[in-house]
Amino acid sequence: MRAFALLFFTLFLISCNQNEKIMVDAIITDATIYTVNNTFEKATAMAIDKGKIVAIGTDTDIEKKYQSNNSTKADGKFIYPGLIDAHCHFYTYGLSLQEVDLRGTTSMADIISRLKAFQKEKNPAFIVGNGWDQNDWDVKKYPTKADLDVAFPDIPVVLNRVDSHAIIVNSKALALAGITKDTNAEGGQIEIVNGEPTGILVDNPMELIFKIIPKPTRKIQIAALLDAEKVMFDYGLTTVNDAGLDPDIIHLMDSLQKAKLMKLNVYAMVTANQKNIDMYLKKGIYKTDQLNVRSFKMYGDGALGSRGACMHKPYSDKPGQYGALLAPVVGLKSVAKQIANSNFQLNTHAIGDSANTVILKIYKEVLAGTKDRRWKIEHAQVLREADFDYFKFGIIPSVQPTHATSDMYWAEERLGKQRIKNAYAFKKLLQKAGTVALGTDFPVEEVNPMLTFHAAVTRKDVKDYPKGGFQMENALTRAETLRGMTLWAAYSNFEEKEKGSLEVGKWADFVIYDEDLMKVKENMMVKMKPISTFIKGQKVK
Repeated sequence: MRAFALLFFTLFLISCNQNEKIMVDAIITDATIYTVNNTFEKATAMAIDKGKIVAIGTDTDIEKKYQSNNSTKADGKFIYPGLIDAHCHFYTYGLSLQEVDLRGTTSMADIISRLKAFQKEKNPAFIVGNGWDQNDWDVKKYPTKADLDVAFPDIPVVLNRVDSHAIIVNSKALALAGITKDTNAEGGQIEIVNGEPTGILVDNPMELIFKIIPKPTRKIQIAALLDAEKVMFDYGLTTVNDAGLDPDIIHLMDSLQKAKLMKLNVYAMVTANQKNIDMYLKKGIYKTDQLNVRSFKMYGDGALGSRGACMHKPYSDKPGQYGALLAPVVGLKSVAKQIANSNFQLNTHAIGDSANTVILKIYKEVLAGTKDRRWKIEHAQVLREADFDYFKFGIIPSVQPTHATSDMYWAEERLGKQRIKNAYAFKKLLQKAGTVALGTDFPVEEVNPMLTFHAAVTRKDVKDYPKGGFQMENALTRAETLRGMTLWAAYSNFEEKEKGSLEVGKWADFVIYDEDLMKVKENMMVKMKPISTFIKGQKVK
């Protein structure tokens, strides 16, 4: 009898253990979850523990096996992987929040008005502004220092063009920098009219001005990072690729993250000057759960809007001007060789077709015999027909769809009817490369990732222009675009095993929306903002 009782008790314990649920940190059910895995499966529920996804499937699957003190019914809302901006200037954007915002200005008078208001409020000893674009003005010509000199004769003023490849400064700033008509302008331009600088500087000579701008204090740097982070979370961005950082700012990000003051994930591209290259090649790849330092950012040329992008043939709207490489080919190749001999990735800004030819040839040469390097061309904006094939060799195009819808009003004037056909060719690049990493290039463009989504899919601006879309043969599907903003962006960062899709073992970085991005009407895309943003299972918005 005692033996029977013992057997019954043992079977009872086994039965209890079998029915006992696993305790986890959080459970979400009754959702529409786009996993963005390889087969683009959907699920309705997931379990999260210690910041990672431990199970994903149906409500029944999850509720049968898991329990939590933090269970949420999503009421059918739509969940996507945390969005990744594959190319932006996060720290620069944060600094711009501490300076004068000139985006959307319509004239030099408009700029002066904003500068005066800033001066009255802040009383600065040095004025810096960002975001003007003469292509948005009635008179689409570069401004000159004349108006700035009248308004600000005694205080230096430096105003960055929207693409960060040109600046307008006043005479006070020119004098402080020691810039005259005889100053060397190699790798760019110091505009001279009637024997005097006009105040416009393009690309490399801008460094002479940047040297005289007072460096931000640590307090301002921290405010820049934390203010920018709030904006990222508001838009559902959980990882940003900051395209060009100095070690000091990378170390600051790391310290803020370790102190749990900053939660945003950062893929940091180190600015590829020789000092930084020597430092990081000696130090090696640096990786934490929030920070990944395994790449360098190199500049091949300037921007199309300022005619600094390096072209094979002259600009159609300015005969004789080709743009310029920002360094001799031998110098670009030297940097690439050094990085090819390490485990680091190289990501190079190349906009003009000549710059793309040069960089793609260098990549092919220095990477010969290596595997899975995932080097990127940042922008890949204008290419010759023959150069698309380089992307078959594991080179990743990192592109910004809103550049197409911002530039389409004037790009054909710059490039002509033939070259424009191979500009902003995102679908063609995807077909060759197999992946595209999508970003915004903010603060050149707006932060809002839904503008990226809309521009990639519709090839229209927010006013529904042009009817039928701009060069629609290069539009991406909604699924391709979402992958480019999540899994493919993660892959381009060597992070596809930890983020970019909602799968078991990956970080629980995700966003929740009221509307279905895969089905919402086109004109509603840009109005979508996430209800909530989560990083490693923690709600940050």
